[in-house]
Amino acid sequence: MTRRVLLVDDDRDIREALGQTLELADLAPTVAGSFVEAKDHLDPSFDGVVVSDIRMPGRDGFYLLDFVRETDPEMPVILLTGEADIPMAVRAMSAGAYDFLEKPCAPRDFIAVIERALAARALVLENRRLKSELEAGDAAARMLFGHSPLAEELRGQARAVARAGTEALILGEPGSGTSKIAEVIHLLSPDAAHPFVKRAAASLDEAGLASALGQAKDGTLYIDEVTGLDPAVQLALLDRLEATEPSRVLAGSTRNIKDAMGHGSFSAELFYRLDMMRVRVPALRERPQDIPVLFQHYVAQACEQANLPMPEITPDHTARLMAQDWPGNARALMNVAMRFAMGLDESDGQVGAGLAAQMAQVERSLLIAALRRHNGRATHVVRELQLPRKTFYDKLTKHGLRAEDFRN
Repeated sequence: MTRRVLLVDDDRDIREALGQTLELADLAPTVAGSFVEAKDHLDPSFDGVVVSDIRMPGRDGFYLLDFVRETDPEMPVILLTGEADIPMAVRAMSAGAYDFLEKPCAPRDFIAVIERALAARALVLENRRLKSELEAGDAAARMLFGHSPLAEELRGQARAVARAGTEALILGEPGSGTSKIAEVIHLLSPDAAHPFVKRAAASLDEAGLASALGQAKDGTLYIDEVTGLDPAVQLALLDRLEATEPSRVLAGSTRNIKDAMGHGSFSAELFYRLDMMRVRVPALRERPQDIPVLFQHYVAQACEQANLPMPEITPDHTARLMAQDWPGNARALMNVAMRFAMGLDESDGQVGAGLAAQMAQVERSLLIAALRRHNGRATHVVRELQLPRKTFYDKLTKHGLRAEDFRN
């Protein structure tokens, strides 16, 4: 989430004190003493929020508010007021200010308002990014959500498999969406205009397999939970593949295929024939930073289907979601999003921790996920998380983690 704050106040002492308060809260302030200084930092690409005093010589806070509204109507502006300025601040709110604070303001109240404004700004920017991808992106960008390195890697794998045009295995935990990856690969491939047929392995006999391949002619057949294929159907599928069947076959599994091979229930020849390319769908616990994006998408989808207004997703709620392990992965998150959209959310009764404790859980989850990705190599982790090395080790100590515990 963006952490940038443009702070505008003509009083140098106040400006420096508030700037220090922002820094102590791990925010990234840019200070300016006037509108003229501030305007050079303001354009639609500015991903932060603005905090400005109302009374300043020359161009005052109202002028700055109007300028910001013209630059980006959805950029939050928080106004600082003296006691006598409160009626003016109320007028400013009606003109589009996000909030106002009376000076002097307690640091905790000051930071709380800014955190809410930053969360609102992050949501606006993410909505814009997703809309842009939906309008201009390929199937991977339109259908595979998330901005973590693992999400980007997943999109890259799907594109690579689509280009290769070979058989492939799609592996992931229950609920991770292996069938959706198969559909994306099909849509990215030169055969996208031809049928995409999906079948559960356990439901296929030899006649059903032949029928499914016929329906998918010149397109793609996806076999879900491929380890559930009857041995005779496995041999029939292998024969079809070796005979250069015109349909492309993608196979998915949430189970360990090599274990099935070891038990003699899955053909090693078929495994190696399907394993020409492979896509691994990462679990949600490995990429908690994608959870807010996915949840927002699922809630919007549910609201559209049920013709309901989009409810507010607060930072507190997002923190609770990110602090969970999600053994059911995207499917479980989708179910929670649907209940949330319907006003049936149950999470308030399940979590007793305050926001700070929940954010600490989120931070710990992000650290663990990065340590797992890089096998405990601190140099790679600090680079990805953009942390000073000392800060990184301080956070490990705070959360009772050791980098060496994640080394293979």
